[in-house]
Amino acid sequence: MTKKKVLITGASRGLGLAISKKLAADYTLILHASRQESFTTEIPGSYLLCADLADTEQLNDFCKMLKKEHGDDLYAVINNAGVTFDKPLMYQPEREIDAILNINLKAPIMICKTAMKIFSMNKTGVIINMSSVVGQTGNAFQAVYSATKAGMAALSRSLAQEAANIGEGHNIRVLSIAPGFIETDMTERIPAAEKEKYLNMIPAKRFGNVDDVAETVAFLLSDKASYINATSININGGLF
Repeated sequence: MTKKKVLITGASRGLGLAISKKLAADYTLILHASRQESFTTEIPGSYLLCADLADTEQLNDFCKMLKKEHGDDLYAVINNAGVTFDKPLMYQPEREIDAILNINLKAPIMICKTAMKIFSMNKTGVIINMSSVVGQTGNAFQAVYSATKAGMAALSRSLAQEAANIGEGHNIRVLSIAPGFIETDMTERIPAAEKEKYLNMIPAKRFGNVDDVAETVAFLLSDKASYINATSININGGLF
């Protein structure tokens, strides 16, 4: 039986790589990274796509290719790619602001636009957008990043409502996941004293691991989650 296709952006490391490894047995994966050399692990049977999602031309070409080459059997999209540059907003260069907005929000919006066209034709599909706990709480020195993550949750709820109005017989779900502090290269950059402060704020008294998120994604894509829609799943150890 032909496996359903799932697109994962930012698939070369961290959460994206963990999600890719978790889904590889059950789906044909379309893996995205910004550069070919970013792929540290090639998953057998997967498609590797490279595009700088901050570049409008590359983003548009990426979306056209997704629809043309994979539209017939695309089942799910996981918008995971993201960047941050941590500093006070008043000192943040415009180029960094643009990069965060383009990669974290504009690119997912355009990919969602393409996915909604595909899913409306196929009458089924799932979109999972990666939000963050800081999209709910805010975070000093991550003002723009936090704004984009709040936007991902709002985008997901809005698209779920749009999907409900496409027509009878359609089964399109849109959700977001809001991880807290997860052990990735992003959290490795946190100074020890600051990390200790965050650990004391988390009721679970630990950072999450990438498998906590990957397992949740796998469940949300399954038939067992068919009634879960238009919501954000918090994976944060109790941090709010």
